[in-house]
Amino acid sequence: MRYLLASAILSLTFSTCAIAQSGPIAEATASASSENQFQPATLASLVDEVDIPYETFTLENGLTTIVHTDRKTPVVGVTVYYRVGSKSEPRGKTGFAHLFEHLMFGGSANVPNFDIPLEAAGSTSTNGSTWYDRTNYVETVPTGALDLALFMESDRMGHLLPAVTQDKLDKQRGVVQNEKRQGDNQPYGLADYAIGEGLLPVGHPYRHSTIGSMADLDAASLADVRKWFIDNYGPNNVVIALAGDIDAATAKKKIEHWFGDIPRGPDIAKVSAEPVTLAAPVSREMTDQVPVTRIYRAWSGPALTSPDSVPLAIGMHVLGGLASSRLDNVLVRDEQLAVSVAAYAQQHEQLSFLEIQMDVKPGIDRAVAEKRLDEVVRQFVKQGPTQDELNRAATEMVSQQIGALEVVGGFSGKGATLAEGLLYADNPALYKDQLDQMASLTPAQVTAVMQRWLSRPVYRLAVIPGERSESGAAMGGWGDEDTAQQISPQTRGADSDTTGPEAAKLAAETEAQAAEPRTAPELSQTRDLTFPDIQHATLSNGMAISLAHRDAIPKVLIAMEFDAGYAADGSAGAGKQSLMMDMLEEGTTHRDAIAIAEEQERLGATISTGTSLDTSSVMLSALTANLAPSLDLMADVIRNPAFTQEDVARVKGQRLADIAQAEASPFGIARRAIEPILYGPQHPYGSVGALGTTAVVEPLTPADLRSEHSRWLRPDLARITVVGDITMEQLIPQLERVFGDWQAPAAPAPGKDLTTPTPKGSARIVVIDRPNSPQSALMFGKVLPLTGQDAGQEPLDLANEVIGNGFLSRLNTDLREDKGWTYGIRTSLSDVKGPRSFEVMTPVQADRTADSIKLILADMKAFPTARPVDDVELQRVTQGNIRGLPNRFQTNAQVLSGIIANQHLGRPDDYYADLADIYRAIDGKDIDEAAASYLQPDNMVIVVVGDRKVVEPQLADIGLPVEYIDSAGE
Repeated sequence: MRYLLASAILSLTFSTCAIAQSGPIAEATASASSENQFQPATLASLVDEVDIPYETFTLENGLTTIVHTDRKTPVVGVTVYYRVGSKSEPRGKTGFAHLFEHLMFGGSANVPNFDIPLEAAGSTSTNGSTWYDRTNYVETVPTGALDLALFMESDRMGHLLPAVTQDKLDKQRGVVQNEKRQGDNQPYGLADYAIGEGLLPVGHPYRHSTIGSMADLDAASLADVRKWFIDNYGPNNVVIALAGDIDAATAKKKIEHWFGDIPRGPDIAKVSAEPVTLAAPVSREMTDQVPVTRIYRAWSGPALTSPDSVPLAIGMHVLGGLASSRLDNVLVRDEQLAVSVAAYAQQHEQLSFLEIQMDVKPGIDRAVAEKRLDEVVRQFVKQGPTQDELNRAATEMVSQQIGALEVVGGFSGKGATLAEGLLYADNPALYKDQLDQMASLTPAQVTAVMQRWLSRPVYRLAVIPGERSESGAAMGGWGDEDTAQQISPQTRGADSDTTGPEAAKLAAETEAQAAEPRTAPELSQTRDLTFPDIQHATLSNGMAISLAHRDAIPKVLIAMEFDAGYAADGSAGAGKQSLMMDMLEEGTTHRDAIAIAEEQERLGATISTGTSLDTSSVMLSALTANLAPSLDLMADVIRNPAFTQEDVARVKGQRLADIAQAEASPFGIARRAIEPILYGPQHPYGSVGALGTTAVVEPLTPADLRSEHSRWLRPDLARITVVGDITMEQLIPQLERVFGDWQAPAAPAPGKDLTTPTPKGSARIVVIDRPNSPQSALMFGKVLPLTGQDAGQEPLDLANEVIGNGFLSRLNTDLREDKGWTYGIRTSLSDVKGPRSFEVMTPVQADRTADSIKLILADMKAFPTARPVDDVELQRVTQGNIRGLPNRFQTNAQVLSGIIANQHLGRPDDYYADLADIYRAIDGKDIDEAAASYLQPDNMVIVVVGDRKVVEPQLADIGLPVEYIDSAGE
């Protein structure tokens, strides 16, 4: 994939949240259940809500297009699936499909750069991904940019070869190898390799990883790349989905115009890739730099289109996917042998991976925990689920699918759903058949399927704490590398066939693709963003209500936010607020944790709690038909938490394990170190993050958490924001019923002093040793003389996009695309009420740590003195953002986030409606002045988490003081 940074390293500050009760009156009111008044919608009626109408057509060259019309937003999701993935790779070519995906963004005969024109036209970032069965490319564009997107997709489909060069191959090889290092460098990062090796024999198409082995990536040649394109990227191997502001008649004209002249290619032969039954159970143990022991159980399973696929997915969800799953209830809640569990079916076109995992609770004998895990699984396989469990699992999945109807493009939008159905089952409506089957399942059907697949010999894997015993560089390949010829750095990527018939064929094809120059189309007019009107009201207790009515899907999102957050802890109490929030769903005075989880599942609702720096929040996602009972549950969770001794002890154990996990992750370590350095221990923002520290969390008692709840979660510190399928006339009575009588306590509301001085910044490097790390995690940071509520910061936001916030930013172009030292780099400006921080984060290959630091500092310093913003960058960040505004608000969640941001930062309701005019008024001088004032590298602290013996010798000539610390926050 082309993601800038893996989600695991983007943020480690998420936790949970809670709310305060005001005494017996509030409790009595909130406990009045409405279950007898409001009956949840039936599963069958919910399935009927999920519908994606479509039309299809196929060109003479074999290219098939699916069209779905959705006019709610003036955007079109363009989703292109090629019927080739890593399972098509022969021996010695592992990782090749994914490497080629990267090369597809390097330009074609008539398109020097795919990203710049599209993002300037308002597209989402163009992206792609590779998996066992397919490679896909996605962008969501304003309607007026659709022809531009189709021109570009057709140019690389039919005119790529003239632009493929050895230099591009070498650079993208470096990027992909750093992507592999990034994944390998995570705790448990080698487990997937081991599972593939353990379940499937050498040569099985699903055995090797999609990322491949370092040796095979080294061996990829230019001739290999060109041949891969000719053999696999013909239009007859393609499905295009267009979803959004488009109709079939218009789409057919455009597809024929742009793709009709591309000749057919060879048909991709289907490989043999059946599930494999092990002859006997297999066990493997690996040591790794992990905080807790993780146990895996794995089997290969049936194809996505097998009749067993849906019952098996539901069965695994009941076993270890639901919040009230069998494994959770027994191993985490009841017997407390584990801190987390999971079970799932990862389903592919020709087989699936059935996996169960358990993180053993520290202090628990591993053998005891493993034995009990196997007993619970064995009992479930023997007895099967109840009908209630099946209904809850199915309702949860259908509710999620209804939510997915909001998105037209991207990797999981409606276009992808239709395309994958056609690709894997010759049926775009496969999702509908699966939901219908899901809704009618019986316990006997699921039990029979679970017995058929999970009674076979199992693959057991244990990853235990210690020094890493395996090398990720040597894993992920075909499986017979011990006997394969080794590739030296001097001969890597050398063309294996530069003369002869095959080379002549490639040369002729390349010449043909370059013969007829093509011109990009002009952009046509696109409607501006129409941000929904915001209505306001007040409950009888004074609580403020804001509503944006949107009826595209039958769901409602409700957020209750409190002016608290983990800034309420300060460094001395780090972790208290978020642990209190974690406890909200662990039991009320009327329901225990299992009852809370089961009720959400029956309703198709999701209640989540969160603690950001400035706010603590409770979020409800509910089906409109089930809103009343869902609100009853939300109110009980908020107002009446129980904080029992047993529940607090259990959740504290899980929190301590979460802290240990963060302290094992490269960016977890860096994140926990940098905020205390930047803000200092006296400032509310100067803590290690929401998770807190062991020293604070371990001694917390139920009484401490009750006090925290009463102090901060109170109606006079709260406001409610709602987006979705409901009117204010319908909403207010519902909220009055569950929150209207909730009164603030007599004690004055607490506050946070965000004006506390922060330390004077001083440029230096802080190194935290993490041995055996193939990459170094870099985090740069400084506090700005600005608060999030200061007006007029849009030029600074755009300057941040120029330097580092986006795929086309200067830092990403330099460090990733040109040098190939990282998989991605990103800069960010914190959106907080108090002092903002500016941060840079990137994982870089360990031997380029100092070179990367120097390059980042030089690029930042050059902006704008030596290199002011240029016309292309200005067009991209101003006009591109203007045209892209409708893309930013497709979903209820995006609209809710926008409204809350306005409230949080003191902006007017019509801020996003006016944002286009604000951007139009910004020129290059404004952006340069913002960069000069705020984005210079002066006084930046640089935290390096990596292998000290590799990193230390590189730092001597950077010219900054270097200090070494063991860890942060303890």
